[in-house]
Amino acid sequence: MIDHNFEKRLTSTNVFYGYLSDLIGNFSAVKTAKSRLDEQFQNKILLAVTQVNGCRYCSYLHTKHALESGMSEEEIKALLSGEVGDINDDESVALIFAQHYAETQAHPDQESVQRLFETYGDEKANAIIGVIQAIMTGNIHGISIDLLQSRIKGKSDPDSSFWTEFSTAFGIVLFVPYLALKKLFGFLQPRQIHRIQGA
Repeated sequence: MIDHNFEKRLTSTNVFYGYLSDLIGNFSAVKTAKSRLDEQFQNKILLAVTQVNGCRYCSYLHTKHALESGMSEEEIKALLSGEVGDINDDESVALIFAQHYAETQAHPDQESVQRLFETYGDEKANAIIGVIQAIMTGNIHGISIDLLQSRIKGKSDPDSSFWTEFSTAFGIVLFVPYLALKKLFGFLQPRQIHRIQGA
């Protein structure tokens, strides 16, 4: 049986806004991920990030998709336990980077970034980053809804607040069109993650 109980990592609304800004600013990479990365590889990245952030809803959803894509229950259990050691070498660099990206809240060190791009090349590395940015946003949004529902049931998290949960869960309705307009007019400045040329 797969365990979906994690320690949730709800951040501030400002951090969530930053994740969403990165996602919308880099959305072309998310769209190209389907053609650059096979379905199982994408699912492994989603599970690796979800394990760090601790979103129960995302865990259920992506476990279902992973099983449907042909992944074994043992592989899924390993990823949801934070273990990537048994994953094949072609994927391990991406999965370790995905965990690192989540652990550092979207501030990976340059050595990890460099290794990602050297291993996969620019197009595939950017697609991997796009998938990571998408699930980072999805995880934090899902956690906020989960915590808000628990609060309504009288089981609030002492490390969280109503305002953070509410503004993250429902602020997305305002954030998405606002950020889309900023991107349209060239004012959106998401985090730039790229290799250092000549390094």
